[in-house]
Amino acid sequence: MSTYRKAILALGSNLGERADTLATAVADLTSRPEVQLLGESPVVQTKPVGGPEGQPDFLNMVVAIQTSLEPLELLAHCHEVEQKHHRMREVRWGPRTLDVDIIVYDDVRSDDPQLTLPHPRAAQRAFVLYPWSLLDPSAELDGQKVAELAAKAADMGDIRPVTEGAADPAQANTSAGQP
Repeated sequence: MSTYRKAILALGSNLGERADTLATAVADLTSRPEVQLLGESPVVQTKPVGGPEGQPDFLNMVVAIQTSLEPLELLAHCHEVEQKHHRMREVRWGPRTLDVDIIVYDDVRSDDPQLTLPHPRAAQRAFVLYPWSLLDPSAELDGQKVAELAAKAADMGDIRPVTEGAADPAQANTSAGQP
């Protein structure tokens, strides 16, 4: 019998039909019997962090899964889902139809060049931390509350909620202010 382990995946899109891409990607990621969805965060809109100037804003979200796939098998599955959504890897941190990152895989630590766990930059990225904190307010990363890390992240001020059903998330209601 396979052992299931919990993982947190971060998804982002800044090209094409971003909201539809994220929704379809969640379904694609969990279409295998070895991957089960435990929960998903609300979608947030963010400015690009790093990469070339002038990119469109991202829609980002986080999902919690349980999986019997080993970390590198899960990474390969994430890459397959990215490819299904026409992900191009031409420019580091460039625009993309879909990006799927493994943030944590249970309590596994790895310095493997293919997959560093936990994700090496997650603790500084509000676009990962804030949605994760909405999904799981008690979540911790390296012994620190994810919500506290999000509050300290340089990009926290650039996060905007996406109103469900908004025809254009870029025009989403932001009257609630900064999260």
